[in-house]
Amino acid sequence: DAPSHPELLDWLAVEFRENGWDVKQLIKTIVMSDTYRQSSKARPELRNLDPNNRLLAFQNPRRLDAEFVRDNVLAIAGILNLDMGGPSIKPYQPDDYYDALQFPNRKYMADVDDRQYRRGVYMHWQRTFLHPMLANFDAPSREECTAIRVVSNTPQQALTLLNDPTFVEAARAFAERLLTYPVNTNTPEIDRIDRAFELAVARPASASERASLLDYLAAQRKLFASGEADPDKLLKVGLRPANATLDKVELAAWTSLCRVVLNLHETVTR
Repeated sequence: DAPSHPELLDWLAVEFRENGWDVKQLIKTIVMSDTYRQSSKARPELRNLDPNNRLLAFQNPRRLDAEFVRDNVLAIAGILNLDMGGPSIKPYQPDDYYDALQFPNRKYMADVDDRQYRRGVYMHWQRTFLHPMLANFDAPSREECTAIRVVSNTPQQALTLLNDPTFVEAARAFAERLLTYPVNTNTPEIDRIDRAFELAVARPASASERASLLDYLAAQRKLFASGEADPDKLLKVGLRPANATLDKVELAAWTSLCRVVLNLHETVTR
């Protein structure tokens, strides 16, 4: 098809040339534009007029790539390590994870320091034997060049966001961030839920979301306070020690709530 916005392409081409063929500047110009920064929520009035969004009336929704899913969650939790360069890092997996690989035999050694929280671009990739989190979010095996990745939505992705040690630990760090955030003493829980949504999806929670999460928070408090679920088991996931100044039951309940927020479709979708 012919370009939908030929004048825009011409303008971008001139900008690219006049800025010394600076690719970074061109990309920055695009991503900082009002059009690119629009919400990806479809506009009902254009559903029949422009079903494929050729007019760019809203951002095209797309699930984040595998590495960015992890980066996004660590950033929301406030523990993303932005160090540049250096060797690959190995996120959590059992030591025997590579036992099936032969010639030579090898052992998987997960990092045990703050390298564990580095960006996904530094994750170790074992060709044909991807880290499960990368595989579940459609990262390619690197056996061949992949210009455009497949994007799927599967139950395994939700289970990864709920149960992978990286994401459980991030949920606890996120909960600690919320519990140490200054709030209105009259509505602390509502303020923290709104703060959680602002950090995760850049908006406050709706009334129905608040009500649902308040009910869930109360149920989790009861679960951990009764001893039916062990808060220590949840709070000891990962390398980072839990904040000892916070009540264990309260921290565990908020960690459970944060696992829900980090699993929202909106959290992992552009």
